[in-house]
Amino acid sequence: MNDPVADMLTRIRNAGRAGHKRIDIPISKFKTEIARLLQDNHYIQDYKVLDDGRHGRLRLYLKYHDNAPVIREIRRISKPGLRRYVKAREIPRVKNGLGMAILSTPRGVMSDREARRQRLGGEYIAQVW
Repeated sequence: MNDPVADMLTRIRNAGRAGHKRIDIPISKFKTEIARLLQDNHYIQDYKVLDDGRHGRLRLYLKYHDNAPVIREIRRISKPGLRRYVKAREIPRVKNGLGMAILSTPRGVMSDREARRQRLGGEYIAQVW
């Protein structure tokens, strides 16, 4: 697998379209931080770190409203072949503020609102709405 973050986002997108309640993803610290950010912004219900005796799994519990997934679209922006970096003033507003951009900054993974508040730029990982 060349891009584990894109794999995580694709699993979330596919599980939402299929109506699954939960999904399991191979774990990493970066993916755990993305899951924390999604939970803090009310895009998923919960996440858990499971120990399977080998590497571990990250279990996400998806959130639905009126039998439709809360995450309508989740898209990878910065890819291994073409990284996207933004300055604090250039952070885009996703769906005019209704969505969220996920950024990897020098102070960790954070949403676009938090990065603007702290005046930090970084790698533009993904967008969610």
